Amino acid sequence: MGNFIQLENFSKIAPYADMFKEGLIVTVLLSLFTVVIGFVLALILAIMRMSNFRPFLWLAHAFPGIFGFFERDSAGMKRDSGFLYHLGRFNPLSFLATAYVEILRSTPVIVQVAIIFYGVFSIVELPKITILGFIKFDRFVPGIVALGMNSGAYLCEIIRAGIQSIDGGQSEAARSLGLRQAQTLRYIILPQALKNILPAIANEFVVIIKESAITYTIGVQDIMSSVNAVRGATFIIMEPLLVATGLYFCLCFPTSKLIAYIERRMSRGDKR
Repeated sequence: MGNFIQLENFSKIAPYADMFKEGLIVTVLLSLFTVVIGFVLALILAIMRMSNFRPFLWLAHAFPGIFGFFERDSAGMKRDSGFLYHLGRFNPLSFLATAYVEILRSTPVIVQVAIIFYGVFSIVELPKITILGFIKFDRFVPGIVALGMNSGAYLCEIIRAGIQSIDGGQSEAARSLGLRQAQTLRYIILPQALKNILPAIANEFVVIIKESAITYTIGVQDIMSSVNAVRGATFIIMEPLLVATGLYFCLCFPTSKLIAYIERRMSRGDKR
């Protein structure tokens, strides 16, 4: 009987409306900060994965008398196999970025949140202050960091795919006009790539809003934390969960529709 939905129970949880309001604000702020951190991190990771930084080959070209063995064997022939051949073509930036992405994508978010909070931020102590009267800084920041790191791993692949989808001839044309690589990426490649990957980014943002619920396990006072508090005070569970469901829907559904509208506006110039 206690698990059945009863209309009178909604009146019992009405006094906790402010708590749900605060949880809604925390969830929105958590998602916004996460998507910003995740996007910046993902852009750095994507550039690292696509980089052509091969330090051992660079040493072989810069100092052939000392490090030439990375590129040529004792007979002076160019290497095409073997350990030194692969070592010479080793890209540490791409390796680190790939390892980061694979590890973060292959482990549960709740484990990552716990490691960041109980591991990293047990060493790096944050001030125990409260923002806006209800946001615990020492809980909020670890939640942002953990979700941002997780989001960056997924957004990295989205951004990398978007950049690689742009015709390489545009980069060559930009170089012929005298643009540096950074300028080409900023003014030519990224604007086109962003338009191509906008639906995937929007989907990731909606996922972030929903995944932010996991941070209540470390004391972040989001929507799910409000549900837990109301359950502890009233011993009612189904009705607070329905309220939380409605709040998440009110966040995710309009967001997805807004991004779809922006996508349609951006794609008008592509129609012939």
